[in-house]
Amino acid sequence: MTTHTHTRIPVAILGATGMVGQRFIELLQGHPWFEIVALAASEQHGGRPYAEATRWRLPNSDMPAEVASLPVQPCRPEALPEVKIAFSALPGEVAGEVEEQFARAGVAVFSNAKNHRMAADVPLLIPEVNAGHIEAVAYQRKQRGWPGFIITNANCSATPLVMALKPLQEAFGMRKVLLTTLQAISGAGYPGVSSYDILDNIIPYIGGEEEKLEIETRKMLGTWREGEGFVDAPIAVSAHCTRVPTREGHLECASVELEREASPEEIIAVWESYRPLPQELGLPTAPEQALIYRRELDRPQTLRDRDAGKGMSTTLGRLRPCPVLSYRFVALAHNTIRGAAGGSILNAELAYKQGLL
Repeated sequence: MTTHTHTRIPVAILGATGMVGQRFIELLQGHPWFEIVALAASEQHGGRPYAEATRWRLPNSDMPAEVASLPVQPCRPEALPEVKIAFSALPGEVAGEVEEQFARAGVAVFSNAKNHRMAADVPLLIPEVNAGHIEAVAYQRKQRGWPGFIITNANCSATPLVMALKPLQEAFGMRKVLLTTLQAISGAGYPGVSSYDILDNIIPYIGGEEEKLEIETRKMLGTWREGEGFVDAPIAVSAHCTRVPTREGHLECASVELEREASPEEIIAVWESYRPLPQELGLPTAPEQALIYRRELDRPQTLRDRDAGKGMSTTLGRLRPCPVLSYRFVALAHNTIRGAAGGSILNAELAYKQGLL
């Protein structure tokens, strides 16, 4: 541990050596509310400085000097006594129990892992979509008897879809969604998909992804009610998930059936005027525009649009009538920023503003 001013909330990153852990480090540099005081990963690193324990793999940035000398600690609360927030980039094999240990120790855990997403008392949160679900934290603490809590962010492929659907659900109602994803290789972590498998190829299967996308979408578009818990939205969701040879950014082709008729102009207006809570509150990581609609016939494109809003905006385009359902469109979001580390940081900012930290 190093000495700190404590004018900002001290945070740890669990799973700090991986790709999403590195994204957390990158995005938290200079954050006005949160300060990285500890990095944690598997026991094998044995307290070595971060610069020795890992190789920085993010493009367009270098390892920040502030973290290079921090020792890589084990993922145990007693090893990180100063920490008030833990951002978890842990793999699913170990995340579940480790995150619970931190919550029991009074730490606020913001998880990117899949383990707790569908728990009956854990918010699966995208602040632009279902900020009200954060009310489940009080119930979670009461039920489990722990002073900390766990909030999860969505699967990286569910995030752009749900952000596009929420304003349509509010304005017109929704019955069905059909989705095909074209997901970047970084979604598989590092080293991820073998270059021999992905170059010159598209893989029409990502284990567990379609199921996660279908059930997470319904939870996030549903409601939280004290006494009832989470009630899924009555929407049918069908997903095809594919891995394509792009590095960052998940592109998605969606068709939706609306409950009420709407013109293309009305739909685009609903998207462009959407100003949810994070934008109203001016949260530091929130993009100025949650949704950006591109009118060019060939946009959004992964390479050209994934960094919109510093990687936090969802870009939409190609809205047109669908001969099977009501409308079809294309959505794109940056998977390791909006769909992973950035999404968790935004959740923590909302929790801070709501007085949970």
